[in-house]
Amino acid sequence: MPLVWHALTNRESVFHMMCAHPKIIAHNKYSYYIDGMSDDLGFLLGDAARLLRRSFDERARAVGVTRPQWRVLALLKRFDGSAQVTMADMLDVEPITLGRMVDRLQDAGLVERRADPNDRRTWRLHLTAEGEQKIEALRPTALALFDDALAGLDASQRTELEAMLNVIRANLTRKPLEVSHG
Repeated sequence: MPLVWHALTNRESVFHMMCAHPKIIAHNKYSYYIDGMSDDLGFLLGDAARLLRRSFDERARAVGVTRPQWRVLALLKRFDGSAQVTMADMLDVEPITLGRMVDRLQDAGLVERRADPNDRRTWRLHLTAEGEQKIEALRPTALALFDDALAGLDASQRTELEAMLNVIRANLTRKPLEVSHG
């Protein structure tokens, strides 16, 4: 039977789960692995992503940045000079939410807004030298997290997993088919 985990948040739930599911075979402070639960792909991808986010949050706190801030910095590293509204779309957040994140990053000296020379309504986002340094300080944290997450997979399995995830991402980023209603 496949192994799947179910996250529990309080002691009562843990007690109830242990009584209701005596086949719990392993756990850590976040998850209980239960023999025989469905291993739906969406569930597995979502939970793996959630655990990656949680682990990164814990590790990044020591460097003095939040995961959402890291995402902004990492995207700016790749797409420096992006319009603020475009960056919000890439991060899948509302422009006002990104605006607040950028305010904090700008106050910390990590990013700067510059007016777009072709459109005075548009702000372009740029990393500062301090922002570049923050990314370099976080890179070992991110790489260590990925090594921990992928422990037990050899190099070819890691490459294959990355390729498969890229296919899934490409499939899901294609424009949906127009559906006729009538």
